[in-house]
Parts: sequence; structure tokens; C-alpha cells
Amino acid sequence: MTKLTYPALILLVSFTLSMSPVPTWAAAEQHLLYVASPGVRNYVEHGGVGILVFDVDNGYKFVRRIKTWNVPDGKSPENVKGIAASATTGRVYVTSLNRMIAIDAVSGEELWDKTYEGGCDRMAISPDGKTLYVPQLEGTAWHVVNAMTGDVIAKIEAHPGSHNTIYSSDGERVYLASLRSPVLSVLDARTLKIASEVGPFDNVIRPFTVNGSNTLVFVNINGLLGFEVGDLRTGKKLCRVEVNGYSQGPVKRHACPSHGIALTPDEKELWLADCANSAIHVFDATVMPPKQVTSIKVRDCIGWVSFSMDSRFGYSSTGEIIDVRTKKIVAALQDETGRQVQSEKLLELVIENGKVIRAGNQFGVGMKQK
Repeated sequence: MTKLTYPALILLVSFTLSMSPVPTWAAAEQHLLYVASPGVRNYVEHGGVGILVFDVDNGYKFVRRIKTWNVPDGKSPENVKGIAASATTGRVYVTSLNRMIAIDAVSGEELWDKTYEGGCDRMAISPDGKTLYVPQLEGTAWHVVNAMTGDVIAKIEAHPGSHNTIYSSDGERVYLASLRSPVLSVLDARTLKIASEVGPFDNVIRPFTVNGSNTLVFVNINGLLGFEVGDLRTGKKLCRVEVNGYSQGPVKRHACPSHGIALTPDEKELWLADCANSAIHVFDATVMPPKQVTSIKVRDCIGWVSFSMDSRFGYSSTGEIIDVRTKKIVAALQDETGRQVQSEKLLELVIENGKVIRAGNQFGVGMKQK
């Protein structure tokens, strides 16, 4: 009998599960967490390769694995760079270093697979599900992509280091953050022109989030265990907030003390990642500047944080599920082999009668309208 190598075994398991029958979808709402892997660099030990689906209403139990890309025997997979989804079209999109794939969220069928000039990073989708903004891999531009076909519609030039992208919930603005710039670009989605800028902040922008009324932006920056706040109306930096009671220390990844920042959808709290101390620091976001109130220990270096759509649960990239009210860890993701799953690229979908009716966001963005 031929002995399988570790990468080949992962590929075999992924292929077998992806070819299994589509689950029988119940008439009642099903809340599912879609987790793209490898979602921490290209580390297959944190969940292998594919989109792992977990049942939110059943203790985050593993449901299925959806196939993304084949990995040749003896080769390493590409890092997953981002995930987005649309309830309008029922599609999930995943980017890797060089390409983007569109998948039917219910059937798991691949709809298209495209490569883009300069590669891909963390993209965003329009509220109507028609358009994707896909940053080059730390290049100088974003590709505007037809979400149905994967074809490039336009190319937007911004600051060098194109990286993180957020589409405003009203569909009017796209926020473009560049890895080598301390200034956030705000694009008018109708004209495809840069309408304004926010900053400069004290260092280059890393992960960031915005509130639902598009008045405030909260940014991680290099060299800061904490965050800075910007006014999206005036373009001015408002304040700098440093974490109390913790020292920065060395970090495993991202070369950034705080790589991960999120507002609860109701905008009552701001959660901040701390890789060196394997912790999430929680701030009261109802006051300005936000006030530090507590910290939550997690099992590894945390590089991302987001939330369930109903504000009940926090999602740590370490794979731990946290009750927002009690600040207690209530579950930890495991795949079909029992491996601890970690990923910085995940979001929630709600499915009813075999149809996606609501889709979450990979960013922890505010949803409160003023």
C-alpha cells in the first residue's frame, strides 16, 4: 500500500468531502460560519485547504468542507488573503496571493476562478452583490471586478501597498487602506474617483474598521499596541489610544503589535487584537476616546477579530468563539479530523430553504445608523 504524504492526505480529505452530497437544507434559518483555510499564512496545520463550514446553532460543530484550490503533492498552498459573500447572489468569494474564486455557498460548486495582474489581497463586495474591489497584493491599485463573471471593469490607483478594503453599508463609499501609507483613501463608488482622504495617522495603516454612519474610522498602525481614530467627515485624526497594563513584546506575525480591530455591530464595544500577549482588549465604544474595560486571553497569537451579525459572539482568528456579553470562550473550532482551526478570513451566512438570506462581513464593521 502506498503511504500518503501529509499534503496529499489533506488534499484527499478535502476532495472527498467536497464531493459529498450537498446537505439537506432545513426550512428554518440555519446560521453557518464559513472559514477559509489556510487562513493564517499558508499553515495547513490550522485546518488544511478549503472553506470549512460550521453550525453556529449547534455549538459550532463542523458541517462540511468546500473545495477551493487543488494543491499538487509536495507543494504548499497559497495563503488565503480574504473572503466575501453576498446574500443577493448566494456566492462566496475567496482570494489567495494570485487569484480569486467564486463559489455557490449552498452547493459548493465553483462558478469561476480568475487570476489578476499584481495578485490579490483582502477584497470587499458591494451591498447589492454586483461589484468587488480587489486590491493588488501590496501593489498600487485596486481592480474593480464584475462579481458575476470575475471580469475587470476598472482599475483604481491609490497609495502604494494596496491591502485592506471595506465597502460602506450604504454602497456609496469604498475605503482603501494601503500598507505603505498613513493615509486612508475614500472612493466614491459612483464616480470611481477618490473623493477624500483621512489622516495622516502616526504610521502606516494596517487593519481598520468604520462605523455604520460613516463618520468614524478606527485604525491599527505599525508600532502601536492600540489604535487611532479618524473623522471621516473632516479627514482629521482625532485621537490615539494605547493599551494599558500590557507591554508590546515580540509578535509571531504581521510585524504589528495590534493586527485586528472590530466594532460590535451595535457599536457598543471595540475589540482589539494583541498578538504578543495572546489577548483581546475590549473598549467601551460609546465614549470618545474609547475606554479600555477588560481583556480576554486566547490560545495563540491573534491576528484578526470579527463578530456574528447579531452581536452575540466574537470571532477570534485563533478559532475561539467568545460570548460578547460574558466575555467567556464558549467554543473552539475543530475540523473533521479534530485539528484546531485558526483563520483570519471568515464570515457568517444565514441559509433558509436552501437559499442564502443574509451574509456577514470579514471585518467587524459597525451597523448602527444615526
